[in-house]
Amino acid sequence: MTLSDLLLPTYRQMLTALAAWLRKAEEQTGNADALLAARLAPDMFPLSTQIRFACLQVHEGGRRLRHEPFPDAMDTLLNEGRQGGENPGTLAEALARIDEALAYLDSLPADALDDSAGRPLALELPMGIAFDLDDGERYARDWALPQFYFHVMTAYAILRREGVELGKADYVAHMFAYLRPGTAPAG
Repeated sequence: MTLSDLLLPTYRQMLTALAAWLRKAEEQTGNADALLAARLAPDMFPLSTQIRFACLQVHEGGRRLRHEPFPDAMDTLLNEGRQGGENPGTLAEALARIDEALAYLDSLPADALDDSAGRPLALELPMGIAFDLDDGERYARDWALPQFYFHVMTAYAILRREGVELGKADYVAHMFAYLRPGTAPAG
């Protein structure tokens, strides 16, 4: 399995699921905008930030693995996320960020990340911490996927905590493409 085979479909599946959860929240609550300020704990970022940071991870992972500079739009997204507590935005804005991340994925060739598998990669974080990774595979395994899933799962947990009726089927909706006929539970 290549890095492109691993990351690109994973990002797409989970961003699509995240968008579906937000739409479900709107249907169930009638006011998903209010949920965007919700947090799991007082010292954690709110839902709006989790969404933005999940989208940011898609952009960051793709560009870092391609050894491309980050466009100004990534700084904008990062700053929006950092300010999510004061300015959570709207559901429409959150869905637009997800659509932008999906459009970025659509812009990449099918093998976009594969040349990075064996190349060293430096990961420098805004607070001055730096990591030197031996190759893109370690970056994907140890940083890109865990960071992405952290923000997606935190968004899921916030929505559940706020009473949105989500379950495992919502989390792994992409798996239903593989469902063996006659094996779905009744009901």
